[in-house]
Amino acid sequence: MNSYLLPILAVILGSALAFFGKNKPGFNIKLLLSFSGAFLLALTLFELLPEVYDHLKNPELTGLFIMSGILIQIILEFLSKGAEHGHIHIHTQQNQFPWLLFISLCIHSFLEGFPIHHHNDMVYGVLIHKIPIATLITSFLIQSHYNTSQIASFLLVFTIMTPLGTYISNHVHLVEDYIYFINAIVIGIFFHISTTILFESSEGHKFNLTKLIAIFAGVAIAYAI
Repeated sequence: MNSYLLPILAVILGSALAFFGKNKPGFNIKLLLSFSGAFLLALTLFELLPEVYDHLKNPELTGLFIMSGILIQIILEFLSKGAEHGHIHIHTQQNQFPWLLFISLCIHSFLEGFPIHHHNDMVYGVLIHKIPIATLITSFLIQSHYNTSQIASFLLVFTIMTPLGTYISNHVHLVEDYIYFINAIVIGIFFHISTTILFESSEGHKFNLTKLIAIFAGVAIAYAI
């Protein structure tokens, strides 16, 4: 049940942080992004990658699917302008619903739900990843002056996409036959997102001590669980 509830809780918590911390500096969000990037990358390397290579006996084909995931994420980020790893540009006078951002984030969230079925620990990686992203997305929607129904609709669909991916991977037999190929694609997506977060976690690509500690903590906790 946690596989379905924790990603939902992550969006709720992230949105609450945006609503109740409108005037607070973004340092803590950047710190959480650094931690989440390291945690997600380490969990992918420790948990998801070994099992995919173990079940898909053709290493070259596995690498091809992982590379496909990286390319898919690059395309999604072209549409979203990098929202999946915290790059969201605020426009104070938005008149139209941000469809490209919405579609990209929904596809990304849907795909990241698939490996949760076979990896209980991966739900924690998605949980930590979604909290700062949900905070930044909600802040973007609020500061861009979208109306309440638009914000609620955006967040509602975004919230259910990851549990939907988990449900499909768990209950649709056709998908189960190809789950490790799909997981290989998701590995590529996670690789691209997490490494981008780490490289862009500080201005000028410089790491201060606090963010360095957050990154090491993310790796250590991922290894411990």
